[in-house]
Amino acid sequence: MKARAFIAVVLATFVLILLGDGVVASLVLGPRGAAGNYNWNTIAFGWAFAVAVSGLIVGADNNPAITLACAVRGDVPWSRVVPTFLGTFLGGFLGALAVYLVYRDGLVSAGMPNIWTSGAGAIYDPAGKSAGAYSMLTASIAEFFGTTVLMWAVLAVGDRKNAAMAKAGPFVVGGVILAIGLCLGGPSGYSLNPARDLAPRILGALVGSRNLFDGWYWLVPPVLVPCLACVVATFLYDAFLNSEKCVEGHVAGEPSPQRP
Repeated sequence: MKARAFIAVVLATFVLILLGDGVVASLVLGPRGAAGNYNWNTIAFGWAFAVAVSGLIVGADNNPAITLACAVRGDVPWSRVVPTFLGTFLGGFLGALAVYLVYRDGLVSAGMPNIWTSGAGAIYDPAGKSAGAYSMLTASIAEFFGTTVLMWAVLAVGDRKNAAMAKAGPFVVGGVILAIGLCLGGPSGYSLNPARDLAPRILGALVGSRNLFDGWYWLVPPVLVPCLACVVATFLYDAFLNSEKCVEGHVAGEPSPQRP
């Protein structure tokens, strides 16, 4: 991978995390986000536009799970996989660092809460009291289906049958991210992207957020499951949804569809 392409990957993931974790920090730390006013819809919209803006400004890979699936498919040369993984994780770390610098005063005052990562959502009983969190298995299932839908959307944007919407790809995929967040995001926080979760998690641990690496949750639903889901989703798409055997205009060496 050439230096320019590597930097584009870094910048694409930087923008994604800067805006995505930024909306979480804004709600968690802002006065309007306190005392029960935490708004999941705002976070879902913020992440959706983070994906769209990353694609519109940079247009490079920012999801290593999708890169891996495209390499398995033969659309991306394997020589690009490792540099893309490294670039996305570097960009994710730098994006999280930028969020830390923007919100440092609020984060320090609040005791450095976790605004960096996805995680198991809370379960509530009929009385409205917390009954614990979703299990790692349930969170993994949610991540699998959410990432599958995302991968299908990315592949559909590059499919000849949808050629008319190719230029709007970043916004199409951003809209799909919004739908996933609103409809499937509760059990796991919809990571869908190993770099989106693990790189900011490392930064969060370094600046003092607690319990980010307790147990094995940090590795399974947000990191391993999206990689598996993207590969499986690609095989299913080609078997049942693809309008032709290969996606036209997306071959080794050419720019890939926008990857959130």
